[in-house]
Parts: sequence; C-alpha cells; structure tokens
Amino acid sequence: MHFHYGFFFSHCFVAMTPLEMNNQTDVTEFIFLGFSNHPKLQGLFFLVFLLIYLTTLLGNMLIITATRISHALHTPMYYFLSNLSFLDICYTSTTIPVILVNFFREKKTISYEGCLSQIFFLVTCAGTEGVLLAAMAYDRYVAICHPLQYPVLMRVKVCIFLVAGSWLCGLVNSVTHTVLAATLTLCGPNQISHFLCDIPLLLKLSCSDTSLNESVLHVASATIGLSPCLFTGVSYILIISSFLRIPSAQGRSKAFSTCASHLTVVVVFYGTANFNYDRTNIGYNLDTDILVSVLFCVITPMLNPIIYSPRNKEVKGALRKLAR
Repeated sequence: MHFHYGFFFSHCFVAMTPLEMNNQTDVTEFIFLGFSNHPKLQGLFFLVFLLIYLTTLLGNMLIITATRISHALHTPMYYFLSNLSFLDICYTSTTIPVILVNFFREKKTISYEGCLSQIFFLVTCAGTEGVLLAAMAYDRYVAICHPLQYPVLMRVKVCIFLVAGSWLCGLVNSVTHTVLAATLTLCGPNQISHFLCDIPLLLKLSCSDTSLNESVLHVASATIGLSPCLFTGVSYILIISSFLRIPSAQGRSKAFSTCASHLTVVVVFYGTANFNYDRTNIGYNLDTDILVSVLFCVITPMLNPIIYSPRNKEVKGALRKLAR
C-alpha cells in the first residue's frame, strides 16, 4: 500500500496560475458540494445518517460502559477497546452533526474557523486510531507469543503509556497540519467537493506556496500512516507463525479467537482508508467520491462495536448484564 496522509494520505495538488493568485479573496466560509446534487433525497439522507450516528453512539457507549462495570473486562485488551470506542465517538461527532444540519440548508456551509476545527479533530482522531490499533496489535502479540511475560509486559503503566502515546502522536501531528493550514492564503471559489474539510482540499484552494504543507504530509504519511500499519502487519505475521506451532486444531482456534476481532477491525480500517485516499482519480465522480469517504469516515466507527460484540463472549456477557 502507498500511503499519503490527508487524514493519512494526500490527493493530487492543483497549481494556481498567476491570474488566479491576483484574484485573491478573503474566505470566511466554505460551501460543501457533497450530496447537493440530490436535492430530493435530503430527507432520506438525513434519516440514514441520523440512524448511523445513533447506532455508532449507542454501540460504542455500550462497549465503554461494559468495560467499566464488568471486572472480567478489566484487562489490557478491553482497556484499549474502550479507548477505541471513545475515539470513534469523537470521530463521528466531528463530522455527522455538521452533515445533519446541512441537509436542511439549501447552501451547505461551514465557517473558516469551523473548517480548521474540523480538520484538527479529524486528523487527531485518524492519526490516534492508527497508532492505537498498532498498540492493540502489540498487546495481542505479547498475549499469544509471550503469555508468561504478559502480566509484566502489559502492566497498567505500560497500557496507560501506550494509549497516552497514541493520543500524543495524533495531537502533535494534527496541531502541525492545522497550524500550517491556517497560514495558507485561500482564493475563490470557496467550494469544497466533499461533505467535510480535509487538508488536501484546502491546499487545492490555496494561492500561496504549499510545498511545506506537502512535505509535512509526506512525512506524516510515513510516521503516522504507514509505520503503524507495517508494525501491525509484522505483529500478525509473528502471531500467525506462533499459531502454526500449536499442535492441536482446537488450540489454534482458541488462540486465534482472541485476536480475530482486532484483526477484522484493522482490515476494515486500513482497507477503507486505502480505498478512500489511495485510489486513482481517473474517472472521478462526486457521488463515488462521497460514497467511499462515507465508508471510511462514517461506517467504520459504527462497525467496530458490531465486530467486537458478537465475536467475544466476555463482551456479550457484560452487555447482557447491562440489559437486565
């Protein structure tokens, strides 16, 4: 996979001509073009996105509550899972409320400050999630390959350090991109062919030199995008090799079940991210672009609790207690 970071990756950048640079305007708001070409379906879109948002909130809040009240879930794996659920709530709450409000507006807008704020939180959550998934892969690697050392290697302080480190990576990366984005000189038109603000989209509207922004995007691609993905991949190669050394089929099945949910989440996250940001621009279509972005930005956070709950007996047991 070839990663370029927007949340993780960048799109192709459009050079501005001298004439365009002379027609600079003070941009105070942006107009989203996403979903605007289906005016008769706005009500249906609103209901679909509202249902997705409520499902995401409910599913992830149940996971967080279950891990807090059930002593059986007071383990490193579920500590990471509860943080992932909180991250997904933050992620969707940054985008979907704005989308829902805009469904009732003829002109779907967001202020300049609101756009920068959305970029900050989106990049923070996306970067943090990639690193957190790598930390969860390390947890599964230690549990499978070094079970006797697991209580020491994954003690409370280590878990807190890994989660705090994930958030720190996401925050530092996001602050850097947001500050650089705030220094751009923006030109008209102020239309964004999307339903949210993204760094590459702002760079396309910029009249000023974007070479520094692009360089930072490429560095972030390697450090926050590609590195956690490779680390997760290597972890699972070692885990699978450990599985193959287990003599009985039942033992292999039991060992694999402990990390099947996380592996599924990793595949969904990086699969939709790669499909969304690293696909070719040939045959570009706004509807297609919006659809694949929805898969990554909206559907993935909703799927995580759905993936974990049915596959895990402890989580199902804790959720049954909550329902009583």
